[in-house]
Amino acid sequence: MLIFDHVAISANDLRDGVEAVEAALGVALAGGGEHPHMATHNRLLGLGDLYLEVIAPNPAAPRPDWPRWFDLDNFTGKPRLTNWVASSKSINADLALCPPGTGVPVDLQRGDYRWTMAVPADGKLPFDGGFPALIQWQGPLHPARALPESGVRLRLLEIAHPQAEDLRAALAPVFAHPRIAITQGPAKAMRATFTTPNGPRVLE
Repeated sequence: MLIFDHVAISANDLRDGVEAVEAALGVALAGGGEHPHMATHNRLLGLGDLYLEVIAPNPAAPRPDWPRWFDLDNFTGKPRLTNWVASSKSINADLALCPPGTGVPVDLQRGDYRWTMAVPADGKLPFDGGFPALIQWQGPLHPARALPESGVRLRLLEIAHPQAEDLRAALAPVFAHPRIAITQGPAKAMRATFTTPNGPRVLE
């Protein structure tokens, strides 16, 4: 079974995304870096067993010849919660149980971190990004264990989708977690509720 790994906030500009998350949660982000293969960069926030990632196109890097992950090439509007990521111990085996379009494994690295990620050919994950991106970490290093303690914890991630039953059925063979709730909605939307040193906070 897949393991809940992290949530992703997309932004057109990394600074705007960081400012939006820090204002919403009342804590500072830490860590992060660049992803040369995708021409993106990020900042992170530790959530105990999980972490939060703010990710944006890197204007200092050449645009890749392939679509960026998380459909960032088509992202518009204010920074917002767009995706979630689940980790696998055997990404090829898990992909065989996932919907078509979940992606093909790509080996990547950032600093000392090494991982394999399933990246869709068009950058678009199933169910408009309601289905998770799959990642397999290589070696013992993981951002959640390296980030400073923030005092922030994810209480619930709600994913609304017009095909909620189909999304639940697609997840059933590979994933179950009490902090994920799939609900019916007119369009795909995500909402994360956190406990923080400043009380309950929400990101959408």
